[in-house]
Amino acid sequence: MERKLILASHGNFASGILSSLELICGKNDRITTMDAYMAADYNLSEEIKALMDENKGNELIVITDIFGGSVNNEFLNYIHTPSFYLIAGMNLPLLIELVTQLESTDSIPEMIKQALANSTMTIQFCNETIQNEIEEEEF
Repeated sequence: MERKLILASHGNFASGILSSLELICGKNDRITTMDAYMAADYNLSEEIKALMDENKGNELIVITDIFGGSVNNEFLNYIHTPSFYLIAGMNLPLLIELVTQLESTDSIPEMIKQALANSTMTIQFCNETIQNEIEEEEF
């Protein structure tokens, strides 16, 4: 059983963030992207079904752009599939953590929880963070 990632988004976000991820972590043939709604006749359900069929038998982590968005909601139909993990809120620190830990982890759910916690800490209001550091240095 292989471990695979699918990055799925509205528009080109998934393929765009993959470009950044590959710049940092290198190419990885275990990552697939799905850029939804890029054609007038696009069928989200069919595309996701095809991806799921293609990845039967794999441990599959799907990362979508927006919780509650149509892409995430369509993947929710597969939430009870064995070895299927769905994450919403795709961002680069999260992806870096997942990719660098993917092969070495014994527990995908634990890896995901830790990656979410770590990537959340990278989201900062820099003005406030820097101001707080300056104030701490003054004491």
